[in-house]
Amino acid sequence: MSASTRWGIFFAVAANTIWGVFPIYWSLLRGTPAAELVGHRVVWAFVFSLLVAVFRFQRGSRDYRQSLLAALRQRQTWVTYGMAGGLIAINWLAFLWAVTHDRVLLSSLGYYINPLLNVLLGVVVLGEHLSRSRWFAIGLAAIGVLVMTYAAGEVPWVSLAMATSFAGYALIKKRARLDAMNGLVLETSVLVVPTLIYLAWIYQSGGGDFGKGDVNKDWLLILGGLFTLVPLALFSAATQRAPLSLIGVLQYVGPTLQFIVGVFYFGEPLSSATLVGFSFVWTGVAVFLLARR
Repeated sequence: MSASTRWGIFFAVAANTIWGVFPIYWSLLRGTPAAELVGHRVVWAFVFSLLVAVFRFQRGSRDYRQSLLAALRQRQTWVTYGMAGGLIAINWLAFLWAVTHDRVLLSSLGYYINPLLNVLLGVVVLGEHLSRSRWFAIGLAAIGVLVMTYAAGEVPWVSLAMATSFAGYALIKKRARLDAMNGLVLETSVLVVPTLIYLAWIYQSGGGDFGKGDVNKDWLLILGGLFTLVPLALFSAATQRAPLSLIGVLQYVGPTLQFIVGVFYFGEPLSSATLVGFSFVWTGVAVFLLARR
């Protein structure tokens, strides 16, 4: 295993660990509508990422600045990151809806499905190879997801929205040219204008939670943008260093932590069928990691 791949694994695990405990943070803002939370995530993530990008641009070499400016002049760059920004916004909306409506286990299910889609995209689109043992591992994980879907008792639309949007986001980031932080600036920049218009409309209509006298809530909304950047930057760095199929399996760290948070922190009900599905998923993960490519 190359040093680059090892760093990719580290970045992927770190990103998914943060995402795994993220519901605790956003539950502190449960009274704020999910769409408004997404709006503040976009705006403040843009502000923080822009500050970092400007600092790096000023301190970077001449070649670095010329390369970045050349990329920004290309239409394909904006199309790529515009698509990535749209997909991550959908993912945030679905996730925050689940958290603010006491459906953390539903959020966890979405992120269980997502790695399977990442593995599939890695094989079908990028031509990554998997051994029979690893296909068997994916089959075990898929059975676990199906069992948990059955346990939910309904078509988990929120989970599917989360899974498909983030799988598409990972594929786009795998092919993106810019580094993680500059990419995040572009992703949020294509969203910030319509987001500001939406937030202005909310406040004009008498709504909105920001700046209404609750200083703690204001800081939570602002820092939510900063905390959004860290795992996204780690994940972006991981996709550029490790195979997408391997990253897909490591993404089970996030939903497993969300699963634990949902059951033990939020006290959401847990059925025996969900436990069975959980066991299948982790058996599949263990087989995948122990198997040869």
